[in-house]
Amino acid sequence: MNREFWSAPNQLTLLRLFFAPFIAICILDQHFLAALILVIVAGLSDGLDGVLARRLHQQTQLGEYLDPIVDKLLLSTLFIVLSFRTIIPWRYTVVVLSRDLCILVVAALLYQLGLRDFRPGIFGKISTTCQIAAVVFVLVDKVYPTPLTWITRQLLLYSVFAFALASAIHYVYLTGQRLRHLPEES
Repeated sequence: MNREFWSAPNQLTLLRLFFAPFIAICILDQHFLAALILVIVAGLSDGLDGVLARRLHQQTQLGEYLDPIVDKLLLSTLFIVLSFRTIIPWRYTVVVLSRDLCILVVAALLYQLGLRDFRPGIFGKISTTCQIAAVVFVLVDKVYPTPLTWITRQLLLYSVFAFALASAIHYVYLTGQRLRHLPEES
């Protein structure tokens, strides 16, 4: 476990978590360009840790759990801060946080039952992608407000809402499927 923790991809993932308070402070202080730059750097580090894990053959079970948890913590922080500053409506934040909290609670319970397969479904991946894109365009609209950035921002926020609900329903379905096969896998 110690070797897994110190692998380059996992350290990069943990570094991404380090960005969260600084991005939040930038948003709270209305330094939107700095927040946007940090979000982009965090996003690049998210892609880089996956590439490093594959290229260096350092894919670890810790990394499989750590990467999505860090993503959720970072995105949750951003949605909360953006809603707190009334930059986005709370309904989007509530849906995102509720979905993620439900998934974490169910995953913890299923882990106790011996289920270790928590790969995201297609709707979960789309939901996360929409959340990232929405945060980026919300910040872009604060830095470079144009009708196009505002429309894109709005469409992405609607997508966040829709895909958070779709992915929650899909997660329930996938969990049911995995539970049905649990005795066969044991």
